[in-house]
Amino acid sequence: MKKILIIYYSKNGSTQKMSEKISRGVQSSENVEPLIRTVPEIEMLNKEELANGDGVLYATNKDLDECDGLIIGSPTHFGNMAAPMKNFLDGTTSEWFNGTLSGKPAGVFTSTSSIHGGQETTLITMMIPLLHHGMIISGIPYSEKDLGNTTTGGTPYGPTHFAFNNKIELSDHESKLCFSFGARIAELSKKL
Repeated sequence: MKKILIIYYSKNGSTQKMSEKISRGVQSSENVEPLIRTVPEIEMLNKEELANGDGVLYATNKDLDECDGLIIGSPTHFGNMAAPMKNFLDGTTSEWFNGTLSGKPAGVFTSTSSIHGGQETTLITMMIPLLHHGMIISGIPYSEKDLGNTTTGGTPYGPTHFAFNNKIELSDHESKLCFSFGARIAELSKKL
């Protein structure tokens, strides 16, 4: 059974909703299962909690060792990933030295509160550490019709969500793009 690790950070719930839709896409692929994890707030780093208030476990470096693919998601903060996600990635030097993630498929997703809030720059900045790890990055091809039809979120770099006025519910197009993205990474994990 292949395992796709989905790690997200969510302040208001949008990226969490996206991770759930992506997870369903991963589940649609035979013999592949999703593992959803989150990262703690910076002020929680020295605490001993193992999960957030919703019961979602915090990601560990051991999760990285055991995955066959990785998908990470963060809200956009000034055109970049949020500090808790960056902090987690900064703690993966050992995995980088050991080549733990090299050759595995990966992808990224984000949510913004404004339509031009830096979705694509956030996705690209999340890709850079994954490229340094030697991961094989996948986005969403334009063969996905919802990518060409969406008026909310979605890019060829990965799923996005436009959360205007804290609207955490995903549009139909955003949901479909998250689902197909999860299925795509799952299928890639079987081929690689």
